Amino acid sequence: MKFNKILYSLLAGSALLFGATSCDNEEFLTVDHYSILDLNSGYDNDTHLLRSLNGCYDSMLPDEDENYNDDAFKPYIFTGCHPTMDTQATGWDKDFMTQSWTAEKKELRQGWNRAYSGISRCNDFLANLAANTANFSSEVAKTAEGEARVVRAFHYFWLATTFGRVPMLQTGETYVNTPYKARAQSYEEMWDFIIDDLKQASDLLAWKPYQSNYGRCTKGMALAYLGDAYMWKAYRCPDVATACYQEAEKALKAVLDCGEYELNKSYTTLWDATGVYGKESIYEQVLNEGDKWSSWDGNAVSGANGWTIYYSAAPANGGWGTIALSWELYDSFEPGDRRRDGSLVTAGIPESKLVKPEWKSTIKPQQEWLDAPSNADYLDKVNASPNGFNPFVQEYLNYDNYKYDTGGEYAPAVYTTKYWRLGRCHWNNDQWAPAQIYRKRLPNVMLDYAECRFNLYGENDAQGWAQINTLRNRAFGNLEAGNAQSLTEKYAPYYNNEMAKFYADGGFGDYVPTTSYPYPFATAAVTVPDAKTYYTQLKAQKGFTSPVWKVALNMERRKEFSAEWCLCPDMLKSGFMEDHIAHNYPKHAQASDPKSDWQSVRQFDFDPKRMDMPIPTDELVKNPLCDQNDAYK
Repeated sequence: MKFNKILYSLLAGSALLFGATSCDNEEFLTVDHYSILDLNSGYDNDTHLLRSLNGCYDSMLPDEDENYNDDAFKPYIFTGCHPTMDTQATGWDKDFMTQSWTAEKKELRQGWNRAYSGISRCNDFLANLAANTANFSSEVAKTAEGEARVVRAFHYFWLATTFGRVPMLQTGETYVNTPYKARAQSYEEMWDFIIDDLKQASDLLAWKPYQSNYGRCTKGMALAYLGDAYMWKAYRCPDVATACYQEAEKALKAVLDCGEYELNKSYTTLWDATGVYGKESIYEQVLNEGDKWSSWDGNAVSGANGWTIYYSAAPANGGWGTIALSWELYDSFEPGDRRRDGSLVTAGIPESKLVKPEWKSTIKPQQEWLDAPSNADYLDKVNASPNGFNPFVQEYLNYDNYKYDTGGEYAPAVYTTKYWRLGRCHWNNDQWAPAQIYRKRLPNVMLDYAECRFNLYGENDAQGWAQINTLRNRAFGNLEAGNAQSLTEKYAPYYNNEMAKFYADGGFGDYVPTTSYPYPFATAAVTVPDAKTYYTQLKAQKGFTSPVWKVALNMERRKEFSAEWCLCPDMLKSGFMEDHIAHNYPKHAQASDPKSDWQSVRQFDFDPKRMDMPIPTDELVKNPLCDQNDAYK
């Protein structure tokens, strides 16, 4: 959705400017009245109300200012993925995969401030909406209230799943008029507040986005988060867990049965520009809709685009390396699971060095690419290595070891193509870097629903296993089979026309048009191993202590949601995180030849208490009523 930009400001800013300025001639402060808007002018009719709502939505979008504050990406990937160790980093970023985060970490402060800024906007908006209801049609008032409540719940959700109990600002409260507020006294109080917002929103909103503006919150989004919230309450408040799982099951079932959503036939295409706002998407954020260049100019949208790809690309190819994915994750995929090569790319490790033959990539450079004169230098590498080629951006990874050396620190040479897909990373002023960030997809709801079923009806629940097997059927390519031609016709032209045209026009190297999709679609159906059977064997092999259903759910989440920011919260609410770290990442010291060692280094003892991250020091200083989490006192 392309929202109109509005200025969200406070008249106090003008007062501050006046008080801080001394000048004999103050006429320079005189401005024409048409450039000053009364704050109530946004609440006098339907049109202005919807424009004011944009201020709430603006707080949800990643952005980047000219100082590169990193809040486009880092707070969410650091808290939503790095603690699982499935995503890793070096430098100051590595603290988030070793439980070494502290209350002084700027990413925690930035995420906290950003969330409460959004909550304050929603609180102002809801208070003004209630005070001026007579000015609006009932349809617009209902829609605006429902959407603002979901946005507020969205921000509280990140705070609650990251920090545990947090201060709950009510409608009309902001940190300007309520600078001091204690944290919620109990998890029940906090989650009930969030649940109430989402329940009201689900009653107010329709299944389809208002006026077909994709990007707006919908009934489906409210219910998906509502089910998630009830599950979190069950995790935090075990005395009422059964009732919470029952409510969650109802909310999630409503989403599954509504007829608005369906799985993409190909998992791989979810991050293609052609697939924006597809039927699988319940809520996503789109950075650049694929029709313009990005840049380092500090612009909110284009800066976020640039940093998103920069953080995701391989350092050997010019990226920063904020997201490296582990070889343990790469190893977790069964032979034939197309999600691996559809979302991960590795360094160009020679076949003779592969630890496991099943790690051999199924993606090869297409013949047209190989025949291009500019790629002649890569022929020897292609012949020696089964890995190392990112087919979406047509780049060969300039590295051939398991770990990438960033000056004495080593991160896995595995990278996500969910974000490093529609643009190459470089330091020029312009980049081609559209990106999609999913907050809720249909598989989130399917696996949450399965988890509710298992908690309520036991490990043998047929409906729970059916949800897992349905996702696995898609993962092994059986929805592509029989549809390969139509999928190619839909998704290949973007790469072979738009990408090729933009790179040719920009002078950043050729993008060679080919005859098919970068990762050719499956053409024949296969037999997919039954989930319960497979994970029963894996549980015994790895030594997991969790029930088989919990192992199955969370191992599928790892493969389905790699580098997506729901992974850590989902593992936590499921109660699987400690088991996951213990058995997927057994303690392992750095090898004498770290570049050749695929295993992740883990020398710390996992502490469940630290999974409630520390309240930022800046908040404790400014808000003396707020106290610190127990693990950091």
